[in-house]
Amino acid sequence: MTGYGRAEYTFAGHKTVLEIRSLNSKQLDLNLKTTSFFRTREQDIRALLVPVLQRGKADVTLSTVPVDNSGSAGSSQQVFSSINKDAFVFYYNQLRALKTELDAPSEPLFGTILRMPDVLRAAAEDSISDEEWQLLQQAVKQALDAFNAFREQEGDALRRMFCEKLDGIGRLLGQVEPLEGERIDKIKQRLLGQLNELSEQTRQKVDGNRFEAELIYYLEKLDITEEKVRLRNHLRYFRETMDTAESDGVGKKLGFVAQEMGREINTLGSKANHSEMQIIVVKMKDLLEQIKEQVLNVL
Repeated sequence: MTGYGRAEYTFAGHKTVLEIRSLNSKQLDLNLKTTSFFRTREQDIRALLVPVLQRGKADVTLSTVPVDNSGSAGSSQQVFSSINKDAFVFYYNQLRALKTELDAPSEPLFGTILRMPDVLRAAAEDSISDEEWQLLQQAVKQALDAFNAFREQEGDALRRMFCEKLDGIGRLLGQVEPLEGERIDKIKQRLLGQLNELSEQTRQKVDGNRFEAELIYYLEKLDITEEKVRLRNHLRYFRETMDTAESDGVGKKLGFVAQEMGREINTLGSKANHSEMQIIVVKMKDLLEQIKEQVLNVL
């Protein structure tokens, strides 16, 4: 959900700049910063942004600067605030009288008065016109188009990364299979050695048939065939989900698939009973954690 978009327009002696920045977040957290000049259209602006942004911590800034006749921008101060003269004079007289009564030291009053309630306000005529609203809507659309283009570039990079990690997990899973036969032989020899040692101590002969039956039961609990099949299916389904034409909820679905992959990998580790297989499982977990971290950036 990382993204950036920018658009601007010039109208009636001022230039308006719209910037959209977004970072990853589970929900949409939209912070719209604008001047009082656009306050009456704030809900309309949000209505244009929300359906496209969907998720993420989004900071949207709408600022206006004056331009001279040549079209170049002037200072960045906001030019749509006017001074309420009646309120200013009222506060000024009150402060002057209080200063005289208290014989207080002389201090600049203007800065203090300008921070008093209702001194700075938007002039009655300082509201966006229908003509400028049309321009602003176009700017919002342009910024959102640029924002989505940025997201698509990020999405392509994420897809390549996901495919690389999925391929890595698949290769590691292939390395597990040659170790399975070796693992069974080692388990069998270890158990048989322990039984023979016990037999020498107790001077009782081991029943070979019973040993084979118990060994089969024990190895069935360590069998990882189902886990391998399910993990391969999850790897395939993860790719299919990335390639789906759906535009909503893909990130959550990928997150669910990644969780299921984690369960199968954890089960492989618990059943491994083999040092080299456990090392492979650790490498799988490392690749999966990298996938999980970046899945949060998918809508």
